[in-house]
Amino acid sequence: MTSTSRRRVLKTLPALALANCLPAARAAGQPQPNIVFILADDMGHADLGVYGQTDYQTPHLDRLAAQGLRFTQAYANSAVCSATRFALITGRYQYRLRGGLEEPIAGASDTIGLPPSHPTLPSLLKRQGYTTALIGKWHLGYLPAFGPLKSGYDSFFGNYGGAIDYYTHKPGVGPQVREDLYEGEVPVHQVGYYTDLLGARAVAFINRQQAGQPFLLSLHYTAPHWPWEGPGDEAVSREIDNIFHYDGGDLATYGRMVEALDASVGRVLRALEQRGLADNTIVIFTSDNGGERFSKTWPLTGQKTELLEGGIRVPALVRWPGRIAAGQVSAQVAISMDWLPTLLAAAGAAPDPDYPSDGQNLLPVLLGQAQPYERTLLWRYKANAQRAIRAGDWKYLKIGKNEFLFDVVKDQRERANLARRHPEVFARLKAQWEAWNRQMLPITADVRTHAVTGNVQADRYGVTTAGSLED
Repeated sequence: MTSTSRRRVLKTLPALALANCLPAARAAGQPQPNIVFILADDMGHADLGVYGQTDYQTPHLDRLAAQGLRFTQAYANSAVCSATRFALITGRYQYRLRGGLEEPIAGASDTIGLPPSHPTLPSLLKRQGYTTALIGKWHLGYLPAFGPLKSGYDSFFGNYGGAIDYYTHKPGVGPQVREDLYEGEVPVHQVGYYTDLLGARAVAFINRQQAGQPFLLSLHYTAPHWPWEGPGDEAVSREIDNIFHYDGGDLATYGRMVEALDASVGRVLRALEQRGLADNTIVIFTSDNGGERFSKTWPLTGQKTELLEGGIRVPALVRWPGRIAAGQVSAQVAISMDWLPTLLAAAGAAPDPDYPSDGQNLLPVLLGQAQPYERTLLWRYKANAQRAIRAGDWKYLKIGKNEFLFDVVKDQRERANLARRHPEVFARLKAQWEAWNRQMLPITADVRTHAVTGNVQADRYGVTTAGSLED
């Protein structure tokens, strides 16, 4: 069998395996799984102990990885938050929606957001009888035009925007700034460190669930996104004069923020166990994009807002006791928009045929019914005119006027530009990206992108990395 034929066979295996395993499971009367989807904000690829972090401890997430499967080549749909969230909730490239072009959504608008008419992971699971809740960050458009309750969630507690102070729960500084904390569509006030509040709400939600009623809990933390405030840093919160906190933070503070996130996740996992729900609950942990200034991305290069690997490769863990074998490490290439078709398949459903998913159902790989197979994934980013495509082990990358070809399996740090050595691969991937780009909405002058401030210096890729990043 040729390598090309083998790749074609591998690409058909997931669908064949799914056809064999899921109907049989449904026919046997196995209950639909609960789903707890945990999303970190700006977490670097190597910010967890199980990925190589040694400066602080993440025992609960490391244990989650040991109980299930850990991806080594998982990607975010974008190098910034709200764009990835469009892809995650719709299962499609974010560039198909006007709001998904924003890098990221910056403020209230009657037109920029997730259209309530668009099928979503929660709305499709509701059709299957699921109770749905979002606890934490939404960042897909503001009231009154947009919101979680308009896009499939039965309940919501959290923030509508991109970032809030961990203590004041405000998206800015000063008495004139109102809290961005809501119960449904009603503003509320609560006291406490935001990471802890979200975990407590998640535990309360789990404790309210009735036996036999499947649920989707989307637990979307803002941690470890700036401002740089850990537990016990309320005094820091009172002192900062800019929510972006340009002059704050350090590695120790960042470590405490991640440790608080890990502890909060630990309380949620313990609640599942105490309620007897753990065995039939799919738990997923990942991030919306790569890490920022204090995160660990080694051995990758780059960070948030960059299409280098460090800006888009993220940690990803999944546990489903009894169905997904424990202790697995998978080299399967995956991306945020894969979770919608994968989780719908686990629930015995499928994407809306009028809105076909650009992601792929990875459930057969997770269940051991198929081997990892090659993928082709594509990105674009207005800042620095970035574009990228990964096809197999190859990655074409353009930043400004600079173009590269990397083998990102052999050269994870993206240092050896192979464009001259493999001109046919370079030309093929470049043409493939152009063809795909023509199918997406154009990035026009009114699309918002990051403002880069501070001491900006261009590195060897033409990427501005010394500045501070606003979102």
